[in-house]
Amino acid sequence: MAIGVKAWQSSFVAHALGVAGAVMVLVWTIHFRGGLAWDSSNKNLIFNLHPVLMLIGFIIIGGQAIMSYKTLPLKKEVKKLVHLVLHAIALILGIIGICAAFKNHNESAIPNLYSLHSWIGIGVIALYGIQWIYGFLVFFFPGGSPGLRSESLPWHVLFGLFVFILAVGNASLGFLEKLTFLENSGLDKYGAEAFLVNFTAIVTILYGAFVIFTVFSQAPQEDEHSYSSI
Repeated sequence: MAIGVKAWQSSFVAHALGVAGAVMVLVWTIHFRGGLAWDSSNKNLIFNLHPVLMLIGFIIIGGQAIMSYKTLPLKKEVKKLVHLVLHAIALILGIIGICAAFKNHNESAIPNLYSLHSWIGIGVIALYGIQWIYGFLVFFFPGGSPGLRSESLPWHVLFGLFVFILAVGNASLGFLEKLTFLENSGLDKYGAEAFLVNFTAIVTILYGAFVIFTVFSQAPQEDEHSYSSI
């Protein structure tokens, strides 16, 4: 099934939104929140790695991995490798981003895993990892039988989109949670930083939407392992 839009057209908008989201989260964490650090006496700098790595590393690169199968005019095996590698990068950066949040909490004597955002986040990263391992074993190496691959593909695609949508929703929940904490600590509710955080969340949602649009758009070349199969 495909909508009457070329995949490259939808992906162009997604790419622009991805760049905008990356710039906005960097401006927020560096300009407004003081910068990024893995080790610092200012524990907020450690936490700042979390939104940067989760948005740029996990969601934006993860979205690029999803779109790569529909937009790149390459051979099937090359697209498969690009898809796999980009998802691996997204997963690794996502794990580091979660570790940064735990590190900040542990060094600041803040409890871990007390919020809905954190619960969903752990679930998403676990599901993402399972999805990647299954995709690697069935579609890449050692590879399942043709029948198994054919039967697994629609479920692999649908499950991957579900996890991606869940990640985008949880990122928005995270922006809301952090902004609420900041506003309760005295941040101006109508100030530049508050507006930046809210608009970053909106851009994140729009990016996710256009990634999904791209998946259901018309690919430049269809094959048996394309998202167009569903």
